[in-house]
Amino acid sequence: MKIRETASAGLTCRDVVGLLADFLERTLTERRIVELEEHLAGCEPCRAYLNTYRRTKELTARTERAEMPEEMRKRLRDFLIRQLSSEGLRP
Repeated sequence: MKIRETASAGLTCRDVVGLLADFLERTLTERRIVELEEHLAGCEPCRAYLNTYRRTKELTARTERAEMPEEMRKRLRDFLIRQLSSEGLRP
C-alpha cells in the first residue's frame, strides 16, 4: 500500500490502518472518525484494506473453537516436560 497523506484529514494510510480496529469497535472520537472517513473517501487502497479487515473479523468471529482432545493434551504436556527437563529447566 502506498503511504500517502490526504490534504483534508492529514492522516496517512499507515495512520488509518492503525485506527481500523478502534473504528470497527466504535471507540474513536467523533473528530477522529471524520478524519478517517475523509481519508477513506479519497483512498481506494485503504477502503480495500478496511473491507478485507472487516471480512476477516467477521469470518474469525464465526469460527468455532475446537477443544483439544484429552489424549493430545496429555501428549503435549509430556512432550513439554521432556523438553524442559532436557534443557535443565523445571516445569
